[in-house]
Parts: sequence; C-alpha cells; structure tokens
Amino acid sequence: MRKLTLTAAAFASLCGAALVTPALAVPASPAGIAAPDAMTTTVQASPMERRMMHRRMERRMMHRHMERKMMRRHMMRRHMMRHGM
Repeated sequence: MRKLTLTAAAFASLCGAALVTPALAVPASPAGIAAPDAMTTTVQASPMERRMMHRRMERRMMHRHMERKMMRRHMMRRHMMRHGM
C-alpha cells in the first residue's frame, strides 16, 4: 500500500512539473528596466572623505581582530581550567 501511494505521489509530481510553463527571465521591454539618467550620476569622494572611510574600515577591522584575539584567550583559559594545566 505504501509503495502504491509513493508511486502515485511521484507520478503526480512529475505530471505537475511537466505542465508548469517555465518563467521567462528576459523582460518584455529592455527600455522598461533602464533607470533615468538623473538617477545614475556618480559622486566623487573628496580626499578627506576617502581618508575618513579608510580610517573607519581600519577601525572596524582592528575591532574584529581584537574581539577574535580576546575570544581565543578566553577559550584557552577555559580549556586550562577544565584540564588543570
């Protein structure tokens, strides 16, 4: 009985997959996708802004590095306490 139910379910899923039409990935009109020219302007960052962004990135990277270092130290202390070293 289980085998018959499983076979029927598999057959139904195959029939359903055959009937479904594939969706088109290409839109009907490419002009409908293009953004207006006013929205596609580029912004030039000043040297000070660039330096500030760079410093912020460096701080974030250093913060993550220190967090990992402290976690490693914490885990090592736990390991030492558990195993009596």
